[in-house]
Amino acid sequence: MLMTVAATFLTVSAASALAQEVRSGAPETAIQRLKPDMPAADTVSEAAKEEARGPAKTEPDQTDAAQARRGVDITPPDVATGSSEPASAAAPAAEVPKDVAKEPAAEPAKAASSVPVEDQPVADRLKDLLGAKDMRYFDRKNQRAAVERFYSARAFAPVWTQAGQLSSAGKGVIARLKDAASDGLDPAAYPVPDFAATTTDTLADAELKLTASMLDYARQAQSGRMHWSQVSPDIEYPDHPIDPNEVLTNVSTAQDASAALESYNPPHKLYKELKAKLAELRGETDGPVIAIPDGPALKYVPARGKKPEVVVEDPRVPQLRTKLGIAGNPDDTRYDATIAEAVRKFQNSAELRPTGILDDKTVKALNSPKRDKQIDVVIANMERWRWLPRDLGASSVGDAYVILNIPDFTLKVMQRGEQVWTTRVVTGKPGKATPMLTETMKYITINPTWNVPPSIIYNEYLPALQQDPTVLSRMGLRLEQNRDGSVHVSQPPGERNALGRIRFNFPNKFLVYQHDTPDKHLFARDERAFSHGCMRVQNPDQYASVLLNITMPGERYTPERIRGMYGSNERDLKFPTPIPVNITYQTAFVDDAGKLQFRRDLYGRDATMISLMKNNRGKDLETVIAHAQPTYRTKLPPNVGLANPGGFPGPSAPSSGPSFFDRLFGTPTPPPTAQISRRPQHVAR
Repeated sequence: MLMTVAATFLTVSAASALAQEVRSGAPETAIQRLKPDMPAADTVSEAAKEEARGPAKTEPDQTDAAQARRGVDITPPDVATGSSEPASAAAPAAEVPKDVAKEPAAEPAKAASSVPVEDQPVADRLKDLLGAKDMRYFDRKNQRAAVERFYSARAFAPVWTQAGQLSSAGKGVIARLKDAASDGLDPAAYPVPDFAATTTDTLADAELKLTASMLDYARQAQSGRMHWSQVSPDIEYPDHPIDPNEVLTNVSTAQDASAALESYNPPHKLYKELKAKLAELRGETDGPVIAIPDGPALKYVPARGKKPEVVVEDPRVPQLRTKLGIAGNPDDTRYDATIAEAVRKFQNSAELRPTGILDDKTVKALNSPKRDKQIDVVIANMERWRWLPRDLGASSVGDAYVILNIPDFTLKVMQRGEQVWTTRVVTGKPGKATPMLTETMKYITINPTWNVPPSIIYNEYLPALQQDPTVLSRMGLRLEQNRDGSVHVSQPPGERNALGRIRFNFPNKFLVYQHDTPDKHLFARDERAFSHGCMRVQNPDQYASVLLNITMPGERYTPERIRGMYGSNERDLKFPTPIPVNITYQTAFVDDAGKLQFRRDLYGRDATMISLMKNNRGKDLETVIAHAQPTYRTKLPPNVGLANPGGFPGPSAPSSGPSFFDRLFGTPTPPPTAQISRRPQHVAR
C-alpha cells in the first residue's frame, strides 16, 4: 500500500510540473524532462492505475458537485494546481486515509544538555532523590519546594561539586559552616558531609546534605536558634524568616559564597562589636592570670561640703587597674574615684551590691573563673540581636530610631548611624518586666490622662479597696465599672499625675509607653528598675523636642516650647513620619570607649536562653509558643464610690465601654496633623 501511495504522489507531482512548464511555453522541454521518470505503459497494471487515482473518493459527492457548479476548485489539496503562488501558500496537506497505515513517528532529537558530561550521572541521581516521596533531607516544606525548583531549573546539575571535586562555592559554604562558632552559633547544627568519596550516589547524597546545612545556617543566622516566644511572653518582635529561594540563588551565584552566607547574620554595629569581643574572650587563654590578694576593704569617699575627699593607698591598686582595664599610671597606688567607679560597675555586672568598695566578696569575684560565663552571656546577647529588625530606623527621616536598653537603664535617639541624644530611664521591676519589642512612635501627648493598666488595678488597687473603699478617691483617681464587669481607673491631667506632663505613644499589645514622672529622685540611682513595666524618662521635654525636630524639622521645637504647653487639657502632637522604637535587653555590650560591659540579668533572660541553648533541643527551639493574654473580671466590694453610678454605662453606650487599648492609644484617626488639642480621653500607665 505504501508503494502505491508513493507512486501516486510521484505521478501527480510530475503531471503538475509538466502542466506548469506547458503553460510557461516550454512543452517540449517539459515532456523530455518527464520521460525518464514515467514507467512503461504496459508495466502498469489496472490495479496500479486504479490506485494511482488516489485514495480519495472515486467520484465527487453532492457537495463537491455543487461546489464545481459554482466554480469552486475541488482539486485535492495535496495536488499542485499549477498556480504561480509559492508552495508555502498552498492549502494544508490532505488528511491521510484511515485505511493507509502510518509509519512510526521519528523521535525528536534531544536538546543538548546544559549539564557537563562528567556531572550528568550525579544530576540524574539528584533528580531521582528529589523526586522521591520519602526524601529525608529537608524537614521544612518551603525549603524542600525551593530546593526542588532550584535544582530543576539547572537540570539538576550539582552546585557544590564539579567533575567530582568541590567547587569554589562548595568550599566557601563549608568554610562558613565550620566557622559558625564565631557568630555564636553551634557548628554541630550544620554538619558538613564527606565529599571524599567520588561515587555517584555519595556525591548526590553529600550535595543535598550540604544544601540542607546551608539553609539551616542561613535561617538561624537571620532569625535565631530559638524563637523569642520560647524565652518569655513579654517579648514581641516582628518575624523575618529567610526566603530559601533567595538564599539558594544568592549563595550559589556569589563570587564569595562564604561571605554571602555570613551576610544573613545581623548587620548591626553593636552585634559586630560583640562578635569581636567573643573572639577576644575565646583567645584569653595565654598570658599570666592576675589575682588580687586579700587585704583590708578599700573605700573612696568623695568630698562633701568642707570635708575633703578621702583617697586611700594600697599596693593592690596597680593590679586592680590592670585587671579592670583602667588607663592611666599603672603604678598608681591610690584608690581614687576612677578606681571606685570601675569597681562599682564590676560589682553590678557580677550581681553584687554596687557600692564601689573593694571588699572580700568583690575580691573573690574578681579572682574567680568567669570567662566561660561571659562567653555564654555574650552569645545570648548576640542571639537576641537576631530577633531585631535588620533596619532599626525609618529611612525617610535619616534612619532615625529610638533604642532603649532595659538592664542599662538608658535610652538613645539615633540618626544616620550616630547618637543624637541620650537620657536615663526607669524600667520595670523584676516580676513587672518592661517588655522587649519593636513598634513605631506615632505621637506624643502633653498633659496625659493616666488610665491605670488592668494589671495594677486588679493586683494592687482592688485589694486596697477591700481594706479601704475610699482609697482611690483620696488618691484623686476615678473609678468606673463597665457592663461586662471590667473596671476602669483613671487620673486626670495635672502635676500629681503619675505620668507627669508627657506621654510617648507607640501602640503595642503590652499597653506600655514612655512617660514623664513626678518621682525625679529615682534617676539618681544606679539601678533603676522600679516601674510596673512602662519606661519613665528623665528629661521628657528634651526628648519630645528631639523627636519632633526629627519628624517635623521645620517646626523648630524647643524644650521651652514644649513646657509652654503644660496645662489641664490633653494635647496630641502627631508625627507625620512614625519613628521606630526598639526596646532591647543588652546585658553585654561594647561602650563608646570600646570596652565590653556587662549588666545584671534583671529578668533572668540570659539564664533562660543559656539553658535552652545547652539542652540540645535543636530545631524545636524555633517553634512559636502562643501566650494567652489575661482577662480581668471582678466583683467590687460594697460601699465603693463609682464615677458612673449603676456600675456601667447607659443603655445607649457600648456593652463594655472603650477598650483599655482604645482609652490608652485612641481609636484610628485620619492622617496626622501637626498638633491637636482636645479633652482628656486617653489611657496610660
